[in-house]
Amino acid sequence: MKAAAGKVAQLLVVMFLVSLGTFSLTSLMPGDPAVAILGDNQSPEAYAELRDKLGLNEPLVERYFTWLGHVFQGDLGTSMVPPNEDVTSLIGSAFAVSIELAVLALVVALVVSIPLAMISARRPDGLLDRAASATTFGIMSVPSFVSGLVLIALLVNQLHLFPRVGWVGVTDGLGQNLYHAALPVITIALLEIPTFTRVLRGDLVRTLQEDFVLSARAKGMPAWRIMIFDAFRPSSYSLITVLGLSLAQLIGSTVIVETLFSLPGMGRLVVSSASQGNITVIQGAVLVIAACYVLINAGVDLMYSVIDPRIRRVGA
Repeated sequence: MKAAAGKVAQLLVVMFLVSLGTFSLTSLMPGDPAVAILGDNQSPEAYAELRDKLGLNEPLVERYFTWLGHVFQGDLGTSMVPPNEDVTSLIGSAFAVSIELAVLALVVALVVSIPLAMISARRPDGLLDRAASATTFGIMSVPSFVSGLVLIALLVNQLHLFPRVGWVGVTDGLGQNLYHAALPVITIALLEIPTFTRVLRGDLVRTLQEDFVLSARAKGMPAWRIMIFDAFRPSSYSLITVLGLSLAQLIGSTVIVETLFSLPGMGRLVVSSASQGNITVIQGAVLVIAACYVLINAGVDLMYSVIDPRIRRVGA
């Protein structure tokens, strides 16, 4: 219980520091939000009136705690740019798109990476291992916008299998949602497959040399059973770490893919808000993305204790 309480307290401190850093950095961004919103041709009085309306004349500390109080109530403010939409709604819509893309892409990457890593690890430096290594290295060398353009040229322009742009929400039909998400998901998954494969393959090779695996082989257990039921679980720690970091990163860093396929995700929201000087949206979006990093890393720690009960006993 003490260990759990300590982890919760640590999580709260980290979240507080994240919110403080987010607000401070966005508030200290160069440029005047009033000028960004009204343009360059307004009178000084108009700029002063808008700054006062937005509370920009208040001390930074006072503005932070006012903003933090609203955050605790689920209110991230109002967009500074017309039509002055609710920031929470804007981020909620964009976050739903980004998290779906990230989760689907990671699922696709795992479905490909796990069997590929097992095949490679079964005979290290064999023909299949070298072929898989060369393939993953080649995929890793291709930027996401290049792979996206290749997929568009092949699957959209030539074969007409998928739509070029656009997004359909889950509420408008799961089939259409997955149909429109397919190409972006494949594009993102191609970035993750090489990393997942290499990480898991390396850990599997080391695990397969452990005494308990050699003992299982001596007992005549099938190689596939040893790989799946004995070697995979203790070899998955690094994969889980990379998986958690990838999920947190993808939520806010898929701006290239979102732009390429015209998707209304978090990346495009942050970039467009930054170009407009829309500080309230930037603050809310960066806070949500940073909070995801913290919470997902905490979730990864919990996953360790699920996979290996010894970790749970040590932390108790």
